[in-house]
Amino acid sequence: MFCLHSLSRTTTWIAALALTMALGASQAEADQERSNNSRPNVLLIAVDDLRCDLGCYGVPYAKSPHLDRLADSARVFTRHFVQVPTCGASRCALLRGRYPTVPAHVGNNAIRETQESWAADSLPTTFRRNGYTTLALGKISHYPGGLTGKHWAEGREELPGAWDRCWVPESPWKTPEAMMHGYAHGVARKPGISPPWEGVEGPDDAYPDAWVASEASRTLESLAGQTQPWFFAVGFFKPHLPFAAPKQWHDLHTTGIPDLSPEVAAKPLWPSGWHASGEFRRNYGHTGDRDPADDREYARLLRSAYAGCVSYMDAQVGRVLNTVDEQGLAMNTIVVLWSDHGWHLGEKQHWQKYTAWRACTRVPLIVRVPQGTTGLAAGTQSGSSCSKPVNLLSLYPTLLELAGLPANSGNDGPSLVPLLRDPESEWKHVSLTHLSEPGSYGLSALDWRLIHYANGDEELYHTPDDPYEWSNL
Repeated sequence: MFCLHSLSRTTTWIAALALTMALGASQAEADQERSNNSRPNVLLIAVDDLRCDLGCYGVPYAKSPHLDRLADSARVFTRHFVQVPTCGASRCALLRGRYPTVPAHVGNNAIRETQESWAADSLPTTFRRNGYTTLALGKISHYPGGLTGKHWAEGREELPGAWDRCWVPESPWKTPEAMMHGYAHGVARKPGISPPWEGVEGPDDAYPDAWVASEASRTLESLAGQTQPWFFAVGFFKPHLPFAAPKQWHDLHTTGIPDLSPEVAAKPLWPSGWHASGEFRRNYGHTGDRDPADDREYARLLRSAYAGCVSYMDAQVGRVLNTVDEQGLAMNTIVVLWSDHGWHLGEKQHWQKYTAWRACTRVPLIVRVPQGTTGLAAGTQSGSSCSKPVNLLSLYPTLLELAGLPANSGNDGPSLVPLLRDPESEWKHVSLTHLSEPGSYGLSALDWRLIHYANGDEELYHTPDDPYEWSNL
């Protein structure tokens, strides 16, 4: 017979068990919170069409103090190459962590056409699945709908700042004159009509990147008190064509931009199917009678305008980095700055992307890891560089390892953590760049670059002696 005493003991045991379970649950929650707190945040900064034209890459006329300041506390990769030399495909490769495997992966529509087949395994989805708040602002994937909403943050849309709004911001500087010529003031660019550069006498927020910086800073302020780790991708538009920025930034570069040497600017001597200034002439043909291919002064003006856009973008990135410091986030935030591809500024008669040459495929990669980070306790050394050949595909596995998250077996690139730990580590990898035509690619080793075209043409360069790749060996 079950007595009252037994019931009392049973009740006491159940209560004790419940208390133990509750304490265990509380401890598990506390452990999870500590785990979340110990995980690093990630600030991923994308810049559109940025060559290695920065002071920290040894360009003497560059005025990029904020990126140079970031580089002073980070690892700078001096031989970093893109996977595909076009916006959408390059960004798709990074966010997938995969080589192009179908024709759709090498075009600007890469993310839009393939998102459903890989979104569940994308870089932001993987971080979100592992307890991160994931947010995106500005140009990250390339097109609205490419990686918005569900792929970044559960139950919410992407932060305001998709391609359309950033390209056409709400700005009091939409004057009738600007609207007539404009492309960054409220009117889409007009093929063959819009000029290739512009400098408005106005504040920084007359152009989209200042708006991106303001929104990013406000978001970082809101994240500062959050216990859950976060992954925040911020995309800037300049120096993408048109070379449009407030006049004050163009004025920084009225002098000091050198001419290209005749052989570097001359037309290539061998056929490849890629020797045309297509994008520049198709989309920005309003140049009057001036052609940068024949007019050295006009070519210098356009290169100066590009440099002005770099300085403008640098200032906006600087505002974001200042917010990271002011909000006390630097101690637990990995900062990565990268570009989707470079851009020819007259080299080999080109004013465009899409080529396999170094001017187009070599881009900045700057990685700052704070001390105490799970995958790199020592953090990055101040002012250090690495000359090993690396590729955008490596960012996905690198960030997973730094955050202490499980590796993704589908990633095609090697993690850069060994090079972040020691830039002289053994590195048995080369970098592969795909062109849009199957069978056409560029291969970048430490001192050599091989370009192979589907029609059988090949080019071989020894870059220490020939950085502009003029002497085909």
